[in-house]
Amino acid sequence: MGLPNRTIANPPQGRSACNPRPFPASGEVTERAGPAGRRGWPAKMSDPRNTIRGVSDVFADLVGQDEPVETLRRAAAAAARVVAGDEVAAGAMTHAWIFTGPPGSGRSVAARAFAAALECERAGIGCGECHGCHTALGATHADVRFVVPEGLSIGVNDMRALVLRAASAPSGGRWQVVVIEDADRLTEQAGNALLKAIEEPPPRTVFLLCTPSTHPDDISVTIRSRCRVVALRQPPASAVAEVLTRRDGVAPDVAAWAAAAAQGHVGRAKRLSRDTEARGRREAVLAVPRRLTGVGACYEAASALIKSAEAEAAESFAESDAAERVALEQALGAGGTGRGAAGAMRGAAGQIKELEKRQKSRATRSKRDALDRALVDLAGFYRDVLVTTMRAPVSVVHTDVAAQSGAAAGKWTAESTLRRLEAVLACRDAIDQNVKPDIAVEAMMLTLWRG
Repeated sequence: MGLPNRTIANPPQGRSACNPRPFPASGEVTERAGPAGRRGWPAKMSDPRNTIRGVSDVFADLVGQDEPVETLRRAAAAAARVVAGDEVAAGAMTHAWIFTGPPGSGRSVAARAFAAALECERAGIGCGECHGCHTALGATHADVRFVVPEGLSIGVNDMRALVLRAASAPSGGRWQVVVIEDADRLTEQAGNALLKAIEEPPPRTVFLLCTPSTHPDDISVTIRSRCRVVALRQPPASAVAEVLTRRDGVAPDVAAWAAAAAQGHVGRAKRLSRDTEARGRREAVLAVPRRLTGVGACYEAASALIKSAEAEAAESFAESDAAERVALEQALGAGGTGRGAAGAMRGAAGQIKELEKRQKSRATRSKRDALDRALVDLAGFYRDVLVTTMRAPVSVVHTDVAAQSGAAAGKWTAESTLRRLEAVLACRDAIDQNVKPDIAVEAMMLTLWRG
C-alpha cells in the first residue's frame, strides 16, 4: 500500500526521509518541457509591477488566495533549504501536492507558480526574475514538465513514460517537477501508474496535481491519501476586476462587469473584457429563456447552442490541427521526389490516422468545455431570477440583463425557478457522464420551457 504522505526533509546527500504522520486534509496529453515543448503554451511572466521585497512575484497572478499562497511560500522556502543541505522540519515540504478548487480559481496557475518557486535561484522566494523562475513560468525549464490532456483522458502509456522520465535526477540540481493539469482525467490504469511513483518517489521529484476536488470521482482515494491538499476558493469579483485593471489595462467599469459575469473565473473575465465574439456568445445564451415559447422553439434553441459550441471548438483548433498534419506529413516525407518517397507515405497512413484520432478527441473535449461555459452562464441567469424573487441580499451575476431576470422573477414562482436551475445543473452532470450533448440539452430546454 506504500507510505502515507512522504515528506521531504534533508538528510545527507539530499536523500528523502519519511514522516510517519500524514498531512491533514485541507486520452491524449501534451507534455511540455524545454524549448521543444513550447507549442501552444504562451510564456506567462508575472508583471514587474507586482513586487515582493522589491522584485517580481511568481504568485502575483493567483487572485484572492492569500492563505494558499502563504502555504506554498513556506514550502518553497523549505525546499530551498533542502537543496542547500540545511535541516528542515518534518512536513515542511512534501513530494506530492493536489490543487483543488472550482473552475477559474487558479489551480493550474497555482501549480505553475509553485513549480517556479521550487526552481527559484533566490532561496525559493519565487522572485520571478531569475532564470529558474522565468523558464519555469515560460514552460521551457528542463526540469519542469507540464502534462495537459488534449483529449478526454490521460492514458496509461503516457503516464508510464512520464513517470519513467520523472525518475531521473534534476539537471539543474534543484527539483524535478511534474505538473499534471486536469488530473481528474486520469484513467484508472494511468492513476495506478502514477500512484506507484508517488508511493516511492525519487528524492528530488515533486508531483503537482490539479483537480476540481478530492472526491473519489475526481482523484483516487489512495492518491489523495499520499498528497498534501491546497484548497483554492473562487476569487471575489472585486479581486478579479482589480487584476484585470492592474495587469491587463482593462477599464475599471468593464473589468467590474466582466468579473461579475465570469463568476470569479479570471481567464473568462479577461476574454469577456476583450473578445467581442465571446461577449456575443454569452448574449446569445442569456437570450435563451425568452426564446422558449414552445416545443419547436426548445429544439431550435438546443440546436443553436450545440452548433455554437461546435463552432467555438473548431475555431480554437483549426489552425493548430492543420499545422500538425502538415508537420507530420513533412516529417514522413510528403512532397519528396527521391526513391521510396511514395512508399514511405503509404506506410505513414497509420500515423496520420492516429493524429486524426487525437485531434478528434481534442475537439470533443473543447466542444464540451465550450458547452459547459454556456450552461454556467445560463445557470447564472436562473440564479439571478431566484435571488430577485427571494430578495436575497446578494448581487446578481448578469447585471446587464437584470431587467430581463427581474421580469422573469415577476412571472415565475420560486419553485419553478429552482426547477429550471436544477435542470441546467442536471444537464451539466449528464454531459459529464458522457450523455450525448444533443439529448441532454434538448431535455434541459423542454424543462426550462415547462418550468
